[in-house]
Amino acid sequence: MKEKDFQQILAKYADLAVEVGLNLQPGQRLFIRANQLELAPIIREIVDRAYQGGCPLVSVLWHDDHETRSRFEHAPRDSFQEYPTWKTDAQYQSILNGDALLGVRGDSPDLLQGYDPDLIATAAKTYAKNVKPIREKIVINAVQWLGICPPTPGWARAVFPDLPEDEALDRLWEAVIQACRLDQPDPKKSWGKNLDALKERAAYLTDRGYDKLHYTAPGTDLEVGLPEGHIWIGGWDETPDGVQFCANLPTEEVFTLPHRERVNGTVRATMPLSYQGSLIEEFQLRFEEGQVVEFSAEKGQEALQGILETGPNAGRLGEVALVPHSSPISQLGLVFLNTLYDENASNHLALGKGYRFNLKGGTEMTDQEFMASGGNDSLVHVDFMFGSGEMDVDGFLKDGRSEPVMRSGEWAFEL
Repeated sequence: MKEKDFQQILAKYADLAVEVGLNLQPGQRLFIRANQLELAPIIREIVDRAYQGGCPLVSVLWHDDHETRSRFEHAPRDSFQEYPTWKTDAQYQSILNGDALLGVRGDSPDLLQGYDPDLIATAAKTYAKNVKPIREKIVINAVQWLGICPPTPGWARAVFPDLPEDEALDRLWEAVIQACRLDQPDPKKSWGKNLDALKERAAYLTDRGYDKLHYTAPGTDLEVGLPEGHIWIGGWDETPDGVQFCANLPTEEVFTLPHRERVNGTVRATMPLSYQGSLIEEFQLRFEEGQVVEFSAEKGQEALQGILETGPNAGRLGEVALVPHSSPISQLGLVFLNTLYDENASNHLALGKGYRFNLKGGTEMTDQEFMASGGNDSLVHVDFMFGSGEMDVDGFLKDGRSEPVMRSGEWAFEL
């Protein structure tokens, strides 16, 4: 890609993140978490846009793949319960101050492939424990928050292993540009229309008030109960002060809260899952009364087990999401090996923590009240993809009648 064209794309991307994703308000500060030094070009554009819009202070917390790999290569084997708490303290304080929170990630999907899975699991659990206070604020939309994933060389190599690095990076940027609508004349306007449409579809599903959903596809026969008062969310999110924002760019999903004790059957993943630098592929889960009771994976079995053993309730569901197979991201025909993109190409579920705003009155509930109402509380929230063009979804009403929600991966109703 020519340098001039690339700079224009970065400018559009930054505008989209600041003005649509975060909807950063004049006078509001911004806290950015970036996990790759190679993300500096887009971070700098975002910093410029934020200050130009009246932001009084932008803070950037950097991390790097080399730092992570070096620790697993050389650090004492008994040191992986250590954590730099100042990092989470800074993020938590920024939320209390009302700052907007932006996560910019360009993960290498196989960063820790081949390293000791027990150490990876220990590090992941330590991280989850330390970010728990931040997650508690995120699940109630305490402030505007946003996650974006611009391409990086390590990620591009994993997606296009047979291409030279420069060509692989260009190919990945081309896909991200389309997925994020950065090729549109006015990306912000295009996203506004899409977010409005998603919000309308979510409102329709909330009004239906299904008691449960039944998924059927090759390898999947799963019933997911839905709690009384569940709310479908899609498109725009909203803070308690009424500021609209979009937590993920791109997004093509509508999602809600499953009942933690009413999930039964088997689900087969249709895409690999990249988690903590390891790839988990061709995996299945079997649920009984909400709990995973059997699991298997052709690759990454230890990493999958590590997720399920990350504290209480990690083997229960916290999210159920619907995405049509005709999603623009699905139509790219590319497995991104990145959950932000892959989850918006496929119906997906999340193991672990549920979002409080997916339940009527949930943001005011205690942990005990939320759990008693069917919500799940956990240290983790891990999305995995199981949708396809062969999936049917039926919604069951409270009186036992059923109606089609999806057929062959597409909406079975029209708004």
